[in-house]
Amino acid sequence: MARILTDEIKIKELLRRGVEKIYPSQEFLEQRLKSGEELKIYLGIDPTGPDLHLGHSVQLLTLKRFEDLGHKTILVVGDFTARIGDPSGRDQKRVPLTEKQVKENEKKFKEQAGKVLNFKRTEIRHNSEWLSKFKFEDVLELASRKTVQQLLDRDMFRKRIEKGDPIGGNEFMYPLMQGFDSVALEVDGEIGATDQTFNMLVGRDLEKVYLGKEKFVFITRLLINPKTGEKMMSKTAGDYISLRAPAPEMYAGVMALPDEVVFEMFELCTEVSFEKIGYLKSGSILAAKHELAHEITKIYHEEKEAFRAREEFVRVFSNKEEPTEMPSFSGTGTMLIDFMIKSGLAKSRSEAKQLVEQGAVRINKEIIKIGDQRNYELREGDVIQVGPRKFAKITK
Repeated sequence: MARILTDEIKIKELLRRGVEKIYPSQEFLEQRLKSGEELKIYLGIDPTGPDLHLGHSVQLLTLKRFEDLGHKTILVVGDFTARIGDPSGRDQKRVPLTEKQVKENEKKFKEQAGKVLNFKRTEIRHNSEWLSKFKFEDVLELASRKTVQQLLDRDMFRKRIEKGDPIGGNEFMYPLMQGFDSVALEVDGEIGATDQTFNMLVGRDLEKVYLGKEKFVFITRLLINPKTGEKMMSKTAGDYISLRAPAPEMYAGVMALPDEVVFEMFELCTEVSFEKIGYLKSGSILAAKHELAHEITKIYHEEKEAFRAREEFVRVFSNKEEPTEMPSFSGTGTMLIDFMIKSGLAKSRSEAKQLVEQGAVRINKEIIKIGDQRNYELREGDVIQVGPRKFAKITK
């Protein structure tokens, strides 16, 4: 058993950083942390895609703070629940994943989460370990613990009913299945973002019923653009910075974020002290953003790579030079639109054409005009640039 730290400064940091709300109360959790008893805390993530992103880093860093205090920490890979699909925040039915898709997505999870967590201390579990063993009578018994009215109280379900959109019976079961993770692990607490509040509180209720145990729920803030009120780092929208992005791409991605979110992200996505964040607020926003990009990049790459990423950023974005390294693809003789799709510079022909129309596509630094993409055959050595951050080189 690890030595449990009751350092008041570290506990106050944990209870202050990125917190939206704590159930049943902050005082309840603070008292338990100061008691010196070992707590068992878990974070669950469904492998619905191959990437974790900066939105996930908020919960990973929170779990790490419990880990640093010596508590028992668990990362639950929702390999069973991912095949159902979490309806949280969804106004449309999620397409279920196959077992094969889930396994492929999971392969990258440990590598990414391991940049933050120490897997010699944090245990990895899969909720298929207990959920796949359920018999039908177990499902019925679990379903009896919540009423249909309670489940329909979810905002996204109400919206779907108003629009006349379907709600799958499996989606009703999702909060109960995720909630049962708490029972199976007999945890003292769970970490999750605000969009997981309903699911985590279901787990809290189930622990009381099955184990007679009070579970705390530690809800972290979502990354929200304070100017627009929109959620950032969305897998659904494809607008996020992956934790496995190369260092130059990660650095440039942070530099492209709105100025309004810089200091919020210092608190949520780094371990920079509140004192230093306050100091950075007194300087220029550009200097603060470079510091943020450096701090985030060095978590997921070595610090020397973060320094190189800054140098590369200055080369490409300040001095308007080409990157020293960029992905290369065979494409001599092919048309620009076809190459953009093949290389991942665009997701579809319509998006590729739209990017050209917007003047966002360059070949060898020259903007491609509307109509040119139909006639231009790519040659070896051509450098294609889409927007400020995407580059690809043509090889034979």
